[in-house]
Amino acid sequence: MERIVLGLSGGVDSSVAAYLLKKQGYEVVGVYMINWKDTIGTLSGECPYEDDILIAELVARKLDIEFHSVDLSEMYRERVVDYMFSEYEKGRTPNPDVLCNREIKFDAFWDAAKRFGATKVATGHYCRKEIFTPLEQAKGPIYRLLAGSDPNKDQSYFLCQLSQEQLSTALFPIGDIDKPEVRKIAEDLGLATAHKKDSQGICFVGKVDLPVFLQQKLEKKIGKVVEIPSDLKAYNRMIPDDLHEKLKKQAKPFYYRLKEGKVVGEHQGAHFYTVGQRKGLGIGGFEKPIFVLATDVEQNIIFVGEGVEHPGLYRKTLKINTDEIHWVRSDMALEIGQSAKYMVRERYRQPLQSATLYRFEEGLYIDFDVPQQSITAGQFAAWYEGDEVIGSGAISE
Repeated sequence: MERIVLGLSGGVDSSVAAYLLKKQGYEVVGVYMINWKDTIGTLSGECPYEDDILIAELVARKLDIEFHSVDLSEMYRERVVDYMFSEYEKGRTPNPDVLCNREIKFDAFWDAAKRFGATKVATGHYCRKEIFTPLEQAKGPIYRLLAGSDPNKDQSYFLCQLSQEQLSTALFPIGDIDKPEVRKIAEDLGLATAHKKDSQGICFVGKVDLPVFLQQKLEKKIGKVVEIPSDLKAYNRMIPDDLHEKLKKQAKPFYYRLKEGKVVGEHQGAHFYTVGQRKGLGIGGFEKPIFVLATDVEQNIIFVGEGVEHPGLYRKTLKINTDEIHWVRSDMALEIGQSAKYMVRERYRQPLQSATLYRFEEGLYIDFDVPQQSITAGQFAAWYEGDEVIGSGAISE
């Protein structure tokens, strides 16, 4: 009997995943990952993992499966949280959930799973995997990462940095069913997680007050909030005819100077804010909502604009540096000089957007058919063909 280690989190999704695997005839081992122990900045002020591990153990007993826990907190801090702090300090906005999957759930956790005799690891992600073998048999099987069948819960974006090697040992038991059915299965089984709310916030950390959380390493620093008018001449920048130069120009974010706007308030540190942010600015007196257009961590200035139609919020092209380009389907990687049409999203739950990808020596440019709002450095752009994730990369600026 094949032995599968499942990341049993104390939530309903992984609980039902465990049941489905057992029903399919696998020998299932539930393993809880302890990835974060601190409470600084968490809105609950408690240690959520202590409650979750008890619930996970109750589920394991109910399903009559083996249960263990592993402490991966040091690796999580080094590979995910320290990276977060570093990115915010540079004025970028990382996605810790994508990093957590690449570095922890399908890397460090897989190493731990092998110690329990696992041949594969499983999680409660809403996504699917398919396997096919090309006509050239020597190439071996190719693993396809597909969107989950429930469009409201699809989590394929969070897995966009996985490799073929990682996918080869991954199982997603609930990827082809929807959330209401998952809840019903858990309820019918009498599982303790049947009515538990979905987790929110940073992967394994939980819901946080981000500025307080970041203040563990990043200090408060009072600075100016500067409003930029919507009729700034810079928005009418000349676009070259040459395609390469045009893409480079369009991929550059707008840069602002203090003298181009007016001071409308103060903030506690530019590194605590992100492009497109609307809440937490504490600025009133405007007819329309105020959005962050850009942050300057060197001069500690936040530039804002009024209204969702402000031109500073939009960009048509983004760039991914060469060393940040990742192909889930490595057999479909673009060579220098090649281009291809894909559907793209640059944040979770964003509807897929039509775009053309162009590969040049210095990186990959994603040129959208329609300008996109709040393109943010550090976030991951993922490109799809149909419902399959083809590749991804961190936005460079």
